[in-house]
Amino acid sequence: MTRATEILISVIIPTYNYARLLPRALDSVLAQRTDDIELIVVDDGSGDDTAEVLAPYAARHRQLRVIHQSNAGAAAARNHGIREARGAYALLLDADDELVPDALASLRVVLARQPAAGMVLGAQISVYPDGRERLRPPTPVPSAPPLQLTRRYLLEKRISISHGCSLFRRDLLLQRPYPESLRGGEDIAVFAHLLVSAPVAVITEPLARIHKHADSLRHNRDNEEERALAMVSEVFSGLPAECQSLRTRYQAQRYLSLFRAALRAGDRATARRYYASAWRLSPLQALRGRQLRKILGLWARP
Repeated sequence: MTRATEILISVIIPTYNYARLLPRALDSVLAQRTDDIELIVVDDGSGDDTAEVLAPYAARHRQLRVIHQSNAGAAAARNHGIREARGAYALLLDADDELVPDALASLRVVLARQPAAGMVLGAQISVYPDGRERLRPPTPVPSAPPLQLTRRYLLEKRISISHGCSLFRRDLLLQRPYPESLRGGEDIAVFAHLLVSAPVAVITEPLARIHKHADSLRHNRDNEEERALAMVSEVFSGLPAECQSLRTRYQAQRYLSLFRAALRAGDRATARRYYASAWRLSPLQALRGRQLRKILGLWARP
């Protein structure tokens, strides 16, 4: 069995204009009670004081490496950090979130016991703008064939994977980098690939405090249909042949997400069009969940 102290974990923080919140993330990593840590911050062309915030940290902490790049998006920043990392495992931490004390020690214990794991999922503490906190335990992941795992993750939403409270084997991330052509949802393609590529370990301890922001709940509708279809293509390009039968239902699900966003925006004509597309692709998927009342209301009124 591999000793826990022999496992190097690289913590990678992509950041863009988060100078105000970045110290909280840095301090949470550097306060981990272990010397064997690699911390990489990828500054994605920030226009604020990010460089000035990072300079004294880099001078004081030999574990920290700072990478500056021209603005290319979160996916490119994550990929850059993953390529530069030395650890066998990588934890991707958003710049406005923070690790809990002893998160890395807990992960090392799990890896020492389950060295074949390609991913470790832990609990998270969700922190809301009004100060409320909620402990979210990890979802169980059965030992199952790729088709079943993919269905549970993409269609049934019974497996939850998030940055900050998940650890990934770095060689798997190098096999399936974050798709840099996407600006939103790019993590789904990577998570789906990881899920079917190696065993998954689950621990009940919280690993991170994930800060929720009002702007993180907004839906950007610019080119939304084109972006949704591109995401479907990216997700299934990294999945084995046996999972491809789920593609049509997943595309229908993405149209249902667009349908709900259009309804919230009051764009009823576009909502009807999106729902019709979902129905044509998969009537079964179009009638799942809580859609029916919204659909009846949509067609009952002009």
